Amino acid sequence: MGRAEERRARQRGGRRAAPPTRSSRTTPSEGIAPGEGIAPGGRAAARKAAARGKKSTKEGKSGIRRLFTWKKILGTFFAFSLLGIGAFVVMYMMIDVPKGNAKAQEQSNIYKYSNGSVMAREGDTNREIVDLSEVPKPVQRTFVAAENKTFYSDAGVDFKGIARGLFNTLSGKGKQGGSTITQQYVKNYYLDQDQTVTRKLKELVISLKVDRETPKDDILAGYINTSYYGRGAYGIQAAAQDYYRVDANKLSVEQGAYLAALLQAPSQYDWAVASDTGKKLVTARWNYVLDNMVEQGWLDKTERAGMTFPVPKEPKAAPGMEGQKGYFVKLAKQQLEKQLVAKEGITQDEAEARVENSGWTITLNIDKKKQAQLEKAVKTQLTSQLDPKKRPVDKNVQAGAASVDPKTGRIVALYGGTDYTKHYISNANRTDYQPASTFKPVILAAALENASETQGGKAIGANTIYDGTSKRQVVDSDGNKVGFGPENEDDANYGKVTVQTAMDKSINSVFAQMGVDVGMDKVLATATKLGMDTGKLRPLPAYTLGTMGASPIQMAGVYATLDNHGKQVTPSIIKSAEQGGTEFQMPDPIGEQVISREAADTVTSVLTGVVDDGTAKKAVQQNPARDGRKVAGKTGTSDDNKSAWFTGYTPDLVTSVGLFGEDYKTHGQSKLYNTAGLDRVNGGGFPAQIWAAYTFGVAAENTKFDLDTDQGAAVQPSWTPSPTLSRSETPSSTPTKEKPSETPSESPTESPSESPTESPSQSPPTSEQSTPVEITTSPENPFDPGNGQ
Repeated sequence: MGRAEERRARQRGGRRAAPPTRSSRTTPSEGIAPGEGIAPGGRAAARKAAARGKKSTKEGKSGIRRLFTWKKILGTFFAFSLLGIGAFVVMYMMIDVPKGNAKAQEQSNIYKYSNGSVMAREGDTNREIVDLSEVPKPVQRTFVAAENKTFYSDAGVDFKGIARGLFNTLSGKGKQGGSTITQQYVKNYYLDQDQTVTRKLKELVISLKVDRETPKDDILAGYINTSYYGRGAYGIQAAAQDYYRVDANKLSVEQGAYLAALLQAPSQYDWAVASDTGKKLVTARWNYVLDNMVEQGWLDKTERAGMTFPVPKEPKAAPGMEGQKGYFVKLAKQQLEKQLVAKEGITQDEAEARVENSGWTITLNIDKKKQAQLEKAVKTQLTSQLDPKKRPVDKNVQAGAASVDPKTGRIVALYGGTDYTKHYISNANRTDYQPASTFKPVILAAALENASETQGGKAIGANTIYDGTSKRQVVDSDGNKVGFGPENEDDANYGKVTVQTAMDKSINSVFAQMGVDVGMDKVLATATKLGMDTGKLRPLPAYTLGTMGASPIQMAGVYATLDNHGKQVTPSIIKSAEQGGTEFQMPDPIGEQVISREAADTVTSVLTGVVDDGTAKKAVQQNPARDGRKVAGKTGTSDDNKSAWFTGYTPDLVTSVGLFGEDYKTHGQSKLYNTAGLDRVNGGGFPAQIWAAYTFGVAAENTKFDLDTDQGAAVQPSWTPSPTLSRSETPSSTPTKEKPSETPSESPTESPSESPTESPSQSPPTSEQSTPVEITTSPENPFDPGNGQ
């Protein structure tokens, strides 16, 4: 059949034929002669079969569509919405505004020593209610600008914030803000700080009712009178007195903006104790408050431009917090608050409110005997040597110390300063001074833990040879200089030395190169594991000198972890905490294995050499009260002599002692030069002397380290060569100062030497020169005993 005839056949059939497909064509191999096609009836049957297939597919799709139609989806949504609205209406009708219970819940906190005897009682709430009319209108508006710009026009709730809060609670993320002033007032005065769905729903309903029944000014007055401002101050009157020594009616707009900004994180934003980050954050929030006031038309733009940040006054210590007690209480509250935030998902300000005057009984780990010995050691070894009237620099000396049991993590003694009522900042817990060379053991620990190698491909260990030349340029793995060549103390050149000797002498150039050999990212990671707060530090070679900030508590934790064979120790002052008869579970201070036992024990072994042959020999090794005790430790002195450290340990006790230069007027960092009439104060001086007087008075006698290592001074005593020193009548003040080289430097004497032949400024050298390579002796001096501390 030709195409024209086929077309006519289709027309007679009253329908169009489908285009020919492969299946409608034939080939000679199928037994049909070329030119012949399929009969029209065959094509019709094929078309019917295809139509049936399409119909079946459409029926399947239409079934799904019938199940999920827009009408059904919208109907379900509206049904659930109506149920939710109905439930809310019922809840709104059933929940009444309760009587205020905040003051009824206030109780004294009791603090006890480890033996159960009462140490202090923190009682009467520091609050004085003032009428809103006594607070200047512009100051009132600072709180509205800070917390809730729509306060005067909203219905008392932030539905988006409530939804976000509910979601965070259900998902375990805790609270993330968003509450109105009305909601915060309700939470402070009518409810509690619990982060539960029930409490949040109650907060929503009560806030709506309070906003409907109570004038806005009364709500604002209640809010600023019940909020917690830090320093134990509740309400704006107490805060005005604590921070600015004025009554609320005398507050300026600038001061009011600071108090309003403070409510977000009272402890973190308290200028007297805030970190640099905290100060930046509160300054930014202070600016935010004032800018919002300009935006709302409550503050003239020109007036705003002329405003400067109002630095608050120093805190006033609470009665009964004199001496060291205030430092104990402050640290205990900080650790308890931190745990409340971690376990219950609440914010810092909520945690502070949960602790302050809330009926806690907190037993501390402080051992009364050890505490008395530590205070005595500071007095006899340091403060009795100071004469502020004769030497003004003596007014700037601050001491801090923390003593930890390495097996339990308990802080058994702590020294925060001369008196909490006179110096509010705890020197035991401050992190604004450099730990200096007490950081060097962390570098060695990182090298051992990561099986690091030198540039020459040799494993780093106690006997590895490094170049101790001062100002030697550090090189990377490709042999390129990294632009860092630190000077050794007094610019001393040591030539080729072992790592053991480098630790004994505290040689900066060796550990600068070692840090790069290991990788500073690995060094900082190890520091974090050991207990240091490295934050967002970049992996820079300069940190090998310990130029970050650290506290005596942190460094005691690091060394306690080493003493505990690599199991992490997080120092804790709290033995137990209970409220209303229910004990609050504090975390175990002993954590997991963070570095291998062999690495930790090797560092301990090396650190025994610092005591026996290095920078702490005079104060510790030769101390007659040592009585056979095995000791490991490290000295440290920061740049410009602004801090000096000794952190050391016996098998059963770890103590870190720091001396800090703090200007007694400005509280800025100052230099310790000429303190007590000495040219310079180093870690082997006052800090090591305090450490020895304390430790040898309380630590167990004849104890030995149980070390799993075959390296270091504890298991491989250094060989001391025969003396070949030719001394001059007047010792030179510095060792050789040649250009960095790969060979040992020569001293100004006739015989070659790799150890400095000078005496630091306060006493003549007591050691002798040695032949090249093997360096085991050093100059001795009680206040400047070594180099690079």
